[in-house]
This record gives sequence, structure tokens and C-alpha cells, in this order.
Amino acid sequence: MRGIIVVALSLAANGTQAMQPPGDAQIKADLSRGEELETRIAGDLNSDGVDDIAYIVRGDDKRTLRVRLAGKGKIDFGHAPLGMLDLDAYPLGAAEMSVAKGVLVVKDLTGGTTATTATYRFRLDPEAGRMKLIGLDATMYSRTFAHDGSELSWNLLTGDVITSTLKLSGSGENASYQKTGLKRFRRPIRVYWMEDAPSGEDAFDAAAK
Repeated sequence: MRGIIVVALSLAANGTQAMQPPGDAQIKADLSRGEELETRIAGDLNSDGVDDIAYIVRGDDKRTLRVRLAGKGKIDFGHAPLGMLDLDAYPLGAAEMSVAKGVLVVKDLTGGTTATTATYRFRLDPEAGRMKLIGLDATMYSRTFAHDGSELSWNLLTGDVITSTLKLSGSGENASYQKTGLKRFRRPIRVYWMEDAPSGEDAFDAAAK
């Protein structure tokens, strides 16, 4: 009886270990020369109870978001990622990522004195087997309060778009932005797969088409 319990515990432990997402060392082993791991997140993206992974790789003049699903409790590095997105190669810091209810959220800050914050929301389309953009928020502003800014929230599932102007108020240490000119409108629903998702800067024109 004791032997059966030991075997059962061993199998359970091995199963738990197999379902663990890969560590940084495993991801780095799959990178090419000159590439480095910027950040990573583990979470269930296909509702199978097993953590999948999303990670960002930086190289020479290149930066890419990659998504891989776990199959039989293990991440498959032998095939192309489920989704990839080329990001701005020179961000103002590492991106922030999270996974909640099957949705991958990526927040990225890019630019210079004029900066753009983009928040992407991706969800797996089970029929297509691809990651689909379902939401994109973008804010363009001056980090030195040199000019007005713009703000956008785009729901790609419904086509609803909300835009506003960030009006510069005050100067020097008293400078701030005031949100004005709120507009709501709806655009035809369109599909953007992860690799086709517009940048935060391009989102304003893309949402207006």
C-alpha cells in the first residue's frame, strides 16, 4: 500500500513539473545570436488549464513579441510561434504583460520626448489557431509638456472607438494635460491578427479608416 502511495505521489509530482512553464534559461536557449529576453509572462491562453507563454525578444534594431502554446504540458519550441508582432526596437523601458481570462495584455511605451503608450489586448481565435487583436488603447503625449496630446480606445470586437484630445494646460512645474473633445464613433469590424496589429502611433489613423 505504501509503495502505491509513493508511486502515485511521484506521478503527480512529475505531472506538475511537466506542466510548469519554461524558465528563462529554456527560452534563451531558443534565441539566435545577438538576441536577448526582455520580459515574459505565463498564463492559460487556450483554456486547457495549462500555462502558455508570451515573451519579448530584443536584437539588433529588432524587437519581437512571441506567443507559444503548451502541448501535452510542454512548450513546443520546434515550430514557429503561434503569434508574433514586431515592436518598436527602442522602447522607453521594458514592456509590461499580463494574462487574464485568456486575454494577453501588452503595454509598451515608445518614442522620445514625444512618447506613445500602447496597450494591446490579444485573444486566441480557436478556429484560425491564431492570436487576434481585440482591443488597442493608445496615448500620444509630450513628456516635457511641449504640445497637446491625443488618446484613443478601440474595441475591435464591436468597432467602437473613443478619442479625445489632451489639451496642454499651464507651464513649467504647473504643466498638465486636460482631457477634452471626447468623441465616440463606430467603424466596420475588421480582423487584425497579431502580426498585423498597428503600432500605437499608427492606431489613430487605422481606427479612423
